Amino acid sequence: MNATRRTLLAAVAVSMTLSLAACGQDGTPDPNSTGSKTVGLLLPERSSSTRYESFDKPMIESAITALCTKCAVDYANADGDEALQRKQFDQLLAKGVKVILLDPVNSKVTADWVDQANKQGAKVIAYDRLAAGKVTAYVSFDNQRTGELQGEALLQALGPKAAQATVVMINGAESDPNAAMFKVGAHKVLEGKVKRIGYEQSGDWKPETAAQKTTEAIQSLGKDGIQAVYSANDGMATSIIATLKAAGMKNVPVGGQDASIDAVRRLLTGDQAYTIYKPYRPEADAAASIAVYLLKGLGITAVATSVTESGSEQIPSMLLSPVVVTKAKVAETIVAGGLYKAEEICDAAHAAACADAGIK
Repeated sequence: MNATRRTLLAAVAVSMTLSLAACGQDGTPDPNSTGSKTVGLLLPERSSSTRYESFDKPMIESAITALCTKCAVDYANADGDEALQRKQFDQLLAKGVKVILLDPVNSKVTADWVDQANKQGAKVIAYDRLAAGKVTAYVSFDNQRTGELQGEALLQALGPKAAQATVVMINGAESDPNAAMFKVGAHKVLEGKVKRIGYEQSGDWKPETAAQKTTEAIQSLGKDGIQAVYSANDGMATSIIATLKAAGMKNVPVGGQDASIDAVRRLLTGDQAYTIYKPYRPEADAAASIAVYLLKGLGITAVATSVTESGSEQIPSMLLSPVVVTKAKVAETIVAGGLYKAEEICDAAHAAACADAGIK
């Protein structure tokens, strides 16, 4: 079974669970399901990735309100500010919010936050990034597998040149445990298959930092000394590609992650080699379903079907499958999966590239 098929099946499973969460055993609405309650939603930033405002926020809000018409979502975005996110978290607790979906700016510092929430009878669901502390549940994608897929796609882009290739790696923020897992997965695939990792630094999920690090790599290795660049996400890939172009470097494969619309367009024009598509709907639906189950005081094993180890903790989890997307796969993944419509991708500047890729 391929990854796209597994993801679709996961989406169906989550959808069925959502229906059960919203209804009684006979399929009729349960009038006593949740009452008037609030789910807190804290997302980490806006600038490096467009996904949070464009997909996660509206999808989670719509899924929760579909399950519970009397429920509200109290949302805040930290804009990459760790201290601001702590303030937002404390404000939710002060309001008496009992379920908080937290995608942390810095996962390493949240243990005290989660401990305080637990003392006040609030449940914290780690969303997309695993937060430190005794969280009640974790919803994300298989992050090491994501890194492996990135590495495999980079090797595919290099083809027979891989064995003699020097690769630059621009990783995500060191405060993000997901970034660490992406890095582990990519190294697992690339080591022994490429000549060497010639330069490796964190880009901190910031396009401007990624550009700076790419410039340093060019200065260190020379224009002819870089055969490919691993970028942990599409936001950084944007500036990496621009930096390589400004240096006059051509035919250097660069890959990313998140399937942002600008990255999808770069796939079509050949400027980017691949991206990783993480279907946000099943992730958002799983998070919403767990939140509603917790509001109802129910067990969550119907949704959180796996376990993630975090220190001594065994955290109930829902981990979904990511999908590699290249130019040849845009139509069957991004468009067929409903992330973007063909007309959204295929503006006037990309109409010819869309036609070439069979996107209508």
